[in-house]
Amino acid sequence: MPRPEPALRPRPAAVLPSAVLFDMDGTLVDTEPYWFEAEIELVTAHGGTWTEADSRGTVGWGLEDAAAVMQRAGARLGIREIVDRLLADVAGRARARMVYRDGAPELVAALHERGVPLALVTSSEAPLAEVVVEAFGGPGVFDVVVTGDLGHPAKPAPDPYRIAAARLAEHAGRPLDPARMLAVEDSRTGIRSATAAGLFTLAVPHMVPVDDAGADLVLPTLAGLGPEDLGRLVAGTPA
Repeated sequence: MPRPEPALRPRPAAVLPSAVLFDMDGTLVDTEPYWFEAEIELVTAHGGTWTEADSRGTVGWGLEDAAAVMQRAGARLGIREIVDRLLADVAGRARARMVYRDGAPELVAALHERGVPLALVTSSEAPLAEVVVEAFGGPGVFDVVVTGDLGHPAKPAPDPYRIAAARLAEHAGRPLDPARMLAVEDSRTGIRSATAAGLFTLAVPHMVPVDDAGADLVLPTLAGLGPEDLGRLVAGTPA
């Protein structure tokens, strides 16, 4: 008599993050060189001194905070004029040639396809964020976009991520488990903002080292990561 086939056990449903919140410059796109070039050109055009080391020192800062440092370095312009000129310059460069961080477009697309709520949380302002959103597929890929020109305290304050998390829940029309939200950052300033907001924070460093910034996990790249990998991270199981 033939032996009965063993009953197949149903595979457990994949664990996904309740939401993923991405920083922009240096995390999804490699715009930092554009910022460095624009900052050096602006300050030196006014007879001041600004180097790549100065730019690295302000990675992740709010734009107005960074502009104040440029003023002291010799940029003879108002804060808003500095910010507006830099934004226009960097947005133009990015529109002409967008450079993605490894694995970023694939990960965002996979999360969007799986229906994971997504936010873009950046210290940059709307003119540049709009260029990046378009490069990732246009409005609707990110459910929420929080930019640095909305009037809230800038990173490293937790406000940008708290605002984004609240808006994601509102957009979803249901509570989102904060313990399963994940932030992706590349700078000390951004990591401190995300962790202060209570989010599991994955760091993918780019221009500056971040080992001392308090991220939950540091990886060299987003390449090869999928939605389930992020889900396992927030669930505390090996990826």
